[in-house]
Amino acid sequence: MPAENVAEADTIAALATPRGRAALAVVRLSGPQAVRVADACLEGPALAEADSHTAHVGFFRGADGEEIDRVVATVFRAPRSATGEDVVELSCHGGDFAPQLILEQLYEAGARPAEPGAFTQRAFLNGKMDLAQAEAVADLIDATSRAAHRASMKHLKGRYSDRLAELREELLELCAYIELELDFSDEDVDFADRERLEALLEEADALLADLIGSYATGEKLRDGVRVVIGGRPNAGKSTLLNALVGDERAITSPTPGTTRDRVEAEAQIEGVRFRFTDTAGLRVAEGQIEAEGVRRAEEAIREADVLLYLYDLAEGLAGEERAFLNEHAPTTGGDASENGETGRAALLVGNKADLLDGDAPTPPTSREAGLPHVSLSALEAGRHPDRLAPVTDFLRETVAGALSRAEHSPVVMNQRHRRHLRDARAAVERAREGLASGLGGDLLTLDLREALDEIGQITGEVTTEDVLDRIFSRFCIGK
Repeated sequence: MPAENVAEADTIAALATPRGRAALAVVRLSGPQAVRVADACLEGPALAEADSHTAHVGFFRGADGEEIDRVVATVFRAPRSATGEDVVELSCHGGDFAPQLILEQLYEAGARPAEPGAFTQRAFLNGKMDLAQAEAVADLIDATSRAAHRASMKHLKGRYSDRLAELREELLELCAYIELELDFSDEDVDFADRERLEALLEEADALLADLIGSYATGEKLRDGVRVVIGGRPNAGKSTLLNALVGDERAITSPTPGTTRDRVEAEAQIEGVRFRFTDTAGLRVAEGQIEAEGVRRAEEAIREADVLLYLYDLAEGLAGEERAFLNEHAPTTGGDASENGETGRAALLVGNKADLLDGDAPTPPTSREAGLPHVSLSALEAGRHPDRLAPVTDFLRETVAGALSRAEHSPVVMNQRHRRHLRDARAAVERAREGLASGLGGDLLTLDLREALDEIGQITGEVTTEDVLDRIFSRFCIGK
């Protein structure tokens, strides 16, 4: 819906709470006729005369005059509402029946059903939030961990948008310098300070690179950290998975090869969602099914953010295992690379310490493998979670940088945003190269305007109806 049609928008209504048995449900209306439509269905309060931000109790009646429910109607007058339009929220009793009867009567009285995301879309079109903040609403609803929730809240409050506004101001200043010079080109007047232009372009490039690089962090906060538990058959991988998630998710057996396919489970550590995957034992397969399991295990390890590699302390780490680790676990901490992506963190876990005689074993292979090493008994850790500390402490360390980054700086959590930021940076880099080679100001501004457009598509200064429909269609109805 184009912005110029907001004032002429019709009135929409939808259930804003999940269907099903509950103490309360909320039906929301927004639009120029929201108060009139709700007023026509209520007995008792006169909403037409009600002030903004006031609540009124009355009976909601059907077309035949039958009482449907006793409700609380809260009135929010434009523009002091979430959508910028007149809004009425009807709090009724929960369940499937009464809220649906209320909605049907509201439709009869002149409202229409709301599409997914329609309320948030109207908030954006009426200037109550920018597009990045509107998308943060969906991220907040979809958050599955405390860390994702906190990052989404910071976006909703505008911290990410503020950073983009700073970047946009820098680019606009660049354009102003160059275009002023172009206006006086016939008079051979040189307004632009080339060193200042170079500095501004360098600052813009660095800021874009920083935001793009933050996506690796944002992706982990949004989707969770992918942790794969690998090792030879009967190393105790399934036992460790069960201990980490506190549930019997994987079948355990002393018989090697019990796990033939991926087994997945989740847990939260330090407020971050960790997605654990137990895999088939890595060995020369003895059949087609087992071979496929080994292939999937290797694929999972390649896709992982973290590898926990288990081996039996009594048997030690075989030469082929060290070779495998050198290929699949070349990094030790998951540090960010130049393009902002992170390497795979890996931990070598010597298991079955409870079966060894004497003192706790020393890590005989940690230096050879070039990886951090811990020893434990996954079986005992399942009974005593505190004994998992060597592993959970390592997992905490792998996300410490991400949590610090999210706490102190905006992080990009949206693939659409990353795409526009990459295109904006490419345009800025072209402008830097053009400035260094003496390219004319008119061509430089073309690149800078392209960068501005790309950033504007994130915040909503530049957009189309198709883009808005695509973004808001992923919202739930009633939001």
